[in-house]
Amino acid sequence: MEVAIYPNPVLKTKAKPIEEINNEICQIAEEMLETMYNACGIGLAAPQVGLSIRLIVLDVTGEKTGERVFINPYISEEEGETLEEEGCLSFPDVMGKIIRSQRVKVITYNLKGEKLEIEAEGLLGRAWQHEIDHLNGCLFIEKMTPASTIANQSKLKELELAYQNNKAGVN
Repeated sequence: MEVAIYPNPVLKTKAKPIEEINNEICQIAEEMLETMYNACGIGLAAPQVGLSIRLIVLDVTGEKTGERVFINPYISEEEGETLEEEGCLSFPDVMGKIIRSQRVKVITYNLKGEKLEIEAEGLLGRAWQHEIDHLNGCLFIEKMTPASTIANQSKLKELELAYQNNKAGVN
């Protein structure tokens, strides 16, 4: 799998819920985990690999153990506020300050179809919010502070130009 790079339109598309957990979904999840680890990421949403489905993989520890695949996640509760710097695999070399909830409660399902309720804060809480935003077609650059937006303008223009040239077959 390849990570979709901004401004690929799939990144702005709201992903559809997964109706059935089958072998295809399990295979996609495995490939997404491999893609995330190869890119040294801590989270990856299906739209980032060109698939408009509500599936994310997360591993902020890098230990490659425990629940790492999540289906149809949504945030049921949010609390507090924190300002931290974030990056994104779909935005190479772009970093910016983002205000997020300090603590979240997420309802999701694993590959066995079991419902999970996860409370998270810190890096994990931030990762959940970032990846669920991807499922909703919301990009982290839309939530950056004004200073971060200005600081990243030229890099975003470079990504847009590279995308257009790639579509046109220009090297």
